[in-house]
Amino acid sequence: MTIKITHKIKSYSVARVDATGSNAAPAVPEAEVIQMHERLQRPEVLVGSTYKIKSPLFEHALYVTLNDIVLNAGTPHESRRPFEIFINSKNMDHFQWIVALTRIMSAVFRKGGDVTFLVEELKAVFDPRGGYFKPGGVYMPSIVAELGLIIERHLKSIGMIKDGELSAEQRALIAEKRSAYEATLKSSESAAVGADTSGYPPGATLCAKCNTPAMVLMDGCATCLSCGYSKCG
Repeated sequence: MTIKITHKIKSYSVARVDATGSNAAPAVPEAEVIQMHERLQRPEVLVGSTYKIKSPLFEHALYVTLNDIVLNAGTPHESRRPFEIFINSKNMDHFQWIVALTRIMSAVFRKGGDVTFLVEELKAVFDPRGGYFKPGGVYMPSIVAELGLIIERHLKSIGMIKDGELSAEQRALIAEKRSAYEATLKSSESAAVGADTSGYPPGATLCAKCNTPAMVLMDGCATCLSCGYSKCG
């Protein structure tokens, strides 16, 4: 259809036509997705979890509380992000560095972005006096490293860190190598009878990746029977 223009054009807009030929209704604007940032105000109520650290390096236990803020509640974009951290204990000897560490980590949480780097930074801290073994044979190089382990555990529980579980093929390979190694020990005259308290073959050394005494020498290559790490790639 031809339309004759008899007036000066001052402005124009494009009409959207749907499949039926009629003008389509304007699109409904989507709700704004709130991201974590340092200007976000603290709500009256936060969701939190408390973890206990019992270390031979400390006379009294440490209680670590991580509080999360719920963003975009009730929408498909709902998520939990860490907002603040507190550490309480009867032991006041290390009060200064505990307060400083928790304030810095809380500031990093509120800054937003990827905060998972804190896990590796804390787990890499070593105590010059030596570390300790947790129940189950996992070695902790320091109390700060165990704090990093707790933060990692918490971030996994709220979905910020995806738990990289071993595949069925990796588990089968580890089981095969463990069986072969134990068979070699049984056939050796110098082998000890049974495994140690950690559940791994006697003589296994500490794995540099998972801090578990499960590193054995198989076919000329050091392999971890816990996480599958191998120095040969």
